[in-house]
Formats: sequence, C-alpha cells, structure tokens
Amino acid sequence: MKKIIVPVDFSSHSEHALKAAALLSKKTDVVIYALHMLDLQEISLSQSPEFSQEKAVFFLKMAEKKFKDFLQKDFLNEVNVVPVVKHYKVFSEINEIAKEINADLIIMGSQGATGLKEFFTGSNTEKVIRHSEVPVLVIKNELNDVDFTNIVFATDFSEESIPAYKKMLKTLEFLDAKKHLLYVNLPNENFKTTPEMDALANNFLMKAEGNIDRLINVNYFSAKSIEEGILSYSNAAGADLITLITHGRTGLAHLFSGSISEDVSNHANLPIMTFKM
Repeated sequence: MKKIIVPVDFSSHSEHALKAAALLSKKTDVVIYALHMLDLQEISLSQSPEFSQEKAVFFLKMAEKKFKDFLQKDFLNEVNVVPVVKHYKVFSEINEIAKEINADLIIMGSQGATGLKEFFTGSNTEKVIRHSEVPVLVIKNELNDVDFTNIVFATDFSEESIPAYKKMLKTLEFLDAKKHLLYVNLPNENFKTTPEMDALANNFLMKAEGNIDRLINVNYFSAKSIEEGILSYSNAAGADLITLITHGRTGLAHLFSGSISEDVSNHANLPIMTFKM
C-alpha cells in the first residue's frame, strides 16, 4: 500500500478518517492525499466570464486557507500529506482521482445513517463505494490504532467474487490478522445444507488459492438477513474490521444485493472496508 485518498469536508468525521490514514502511514509508509471537493456550482452562468473566474479564484483561495489550517494536526507530524482541492462535480470524480494517482485505498469518515456530515450527506458514502474501483475504508469513530487482528470477510463463495477476495488478501497482507470467511445462511430459497456450504467453500478456496488451507477459518452463520448475520457474527467473533464485496451500481452481488452494503456501513460501529467485484 503506497497511496491513500481521504476526502475532507472539515468535519470531525473526516478528521477521524485522516487520523486512521496517518496511523496506517506509520505502518506502511504511504502518501496521504487529503482531498477537498469544492462546490463552485453557485457561480451563476449569467455572470460575466471575468466575474465568474474572479469569484472561483476567491472561493478557491478561501478553501486552500481553511484546508491548510485543518491539516495542522499533531497526528500528521512526520506524515507525508498532499493537499488536493478539486471542483466538485460528481462522486465518480473521486474514483477518477484515485485512478489518476494510482491510489490503493480511499478512507472516509461517516456518522452512520446520515452519511458524512456536511459535504457527504444522505447516501453519498454508498455512492462513493459504488463508483470506486479501489477499496474503500469507512470509519465511524476515532481510532487510536489500526492493528486489526480479527477481520471478517463476508462472502457468498461465488467464483465471480474471487478477484475481490484476492484483492482483500493483498491489500491487508501487511496485517498479522486472522481472516474469518463468513457465509450467512438464510431461511429461504437460498438456504443450504452443511454439505452444500462445505462444497461451495472448498471450490472457492481451490480456485482462489489452489488449496483449502483457510477452510479452518470458514464460518457459517444462520440469520434472518445478511446484515443481521454479518453484524451478529462480527460481534460474537470480536472482529475489529468487516470487509465486503460490492458490485458497482447494483450493490453487493448475489446474496449481497440491494442496499446490504449501505445497511451494514450505516449500522455497524466497526470499520468497514469494501472491495469492488
């Protein structure tokens, strides 16, 4: 891991994300790109080009000053931080910036059901997750360390999720952590017997890693919903990080459909990391 993007809106939630990035940088010596998306849409198209440009420069200078002050944090001492101010257009632009700098991770602060305070509101955290082609780490609270030792990876053991699984292993390989592979068994038409789940897990691991060494870390958990199963198992296992697979605009694949990723991100107190399929 070499480059991390942290969207900043000057709220305490984005400060939590920035601190988490700083903690990670001290483990992996990464560069942090602190990104402020400046909304210049209030500049009227009816105004003259000269006045509009002057107004844009004024707002840009104000944002840069506020940004510089915001980055004067003790926890950023001796951390390589690159401030970036961009004109806000759409949330997919964060993904474009991530591709432009070849980022390895995006870290976002969130206050839960209402999303990121101020700049990121409503379901915008989910919008960033859906557009992002790089992993996204969602932080709910201030972290004093990022020594994740118990990581839950929720999966349906589908073959199409194997690339995301490999991405998870590579991204988190610097951590000395136990990775719990979790399959949530639902009481409906998708219900599977233990032999059926064993067969799925065996096939998945053989195709993903060429062996079944991690079978000892596979867990089956029965619940009434995917969200309930992920959160209940994670609490029982003492997890300190939940990882999920996303499927772009359609949400999570197969069992992870609809708004599961958003629901888990909103309701879990634990950090959530997503990997796009």
